[in-house]
Amino acid sequence: MVAVVAEQGFAATTVAEVVRRAKVSRTSFYAQFADREACFVAAIAAGRRLLVDAVSTAVQDQPVSASDVDLLRAGLRAYLAFLRDEPAFATAFYLELPSVGRQGGERLAEARSKLTARTAVWHSRARTRHPDWPQVPAEVYRALTAATEELVSARVRAGEADRLPELEDVVVALHLRLLTEGAWVKPLPLPPASG
Repeated sequence: MVAVVAEQGFAATTVAEVVRRAKVSRTSFYAQFADREACFVAAIAAGRRLLVDAVSTAVQDQPVSASDVDLLRAGLRAYLAFLRDEPAFATAFYLELPSVGRQGGERLAEARSKLTARTAVWHSRARTRHPDWPQVPAEVYRALTAATEELVSARVRAGEADRLPELEDVVVALHLRLLTEGAWVKPLPLPPASG
């Protein structure tokens, strides 16, 4: 399913093409899935689990002496490397999932929420060792997720998934700039009222 959607787009993907490529019968397909949308959402969920496992493993494989920045870098490096190594998944997830109606939008929002939560957990743990790092509004974590995904999806859209690891330094720097510097210690001033 992921391969067909990545090649043809979700709108043009048919159950007939999926079962032909998977070398299964339509009966077998419909025994597992109600329709192509259900199959696609399940395939994306399976791919996302693999992505999360790759990131978790990369972080866990760091030496005990690894710094918080090393842990952040290892996780982001694994994220970018997974998407480089699985360009069909990257295409299906970032370019096609949003077009799969409400269910696709909900799955994308869920994935973003989990990535945002992982960043918040990393930051919270790191702050116990770096009390000079600021506490930040929850919106900052969401903004980092959105910025990272925009950079990734732009490369995927351009057919450059193989170049995703080149984003590592930029993505790490974004995280560090917003999460380790004192920019959020004091509330930001409100813009002047217009009118």
